[in-house]
Amino acid sequence: MSKLTTKELSFIEDEIRAEEITAKTMNWCASQCEDQELRNLLEQLAEKHQLKIADLSQYFNRSGIIQ
Repeated sequence: MSKLTTKELSFIEDEIRAEEITAKTMNWCASQCEDQELRNLLEQLAEKHQLKIADLSQYFNRSGIIQ
């Protein structure tokens, strides 16, 4: 697989940051919820976003795509 350009890498980094912000926001919203069912749902969704970030990081670290 070819190396990513600086512009492509920048787009990916922006998306990872967006995932991080989404996860943090969902965790914050969950902490504000009094409804336990809604709190659990938001925490699960935040965890899915955090796992996607970890998966992307592992993929790029293993693949050597990033220069």
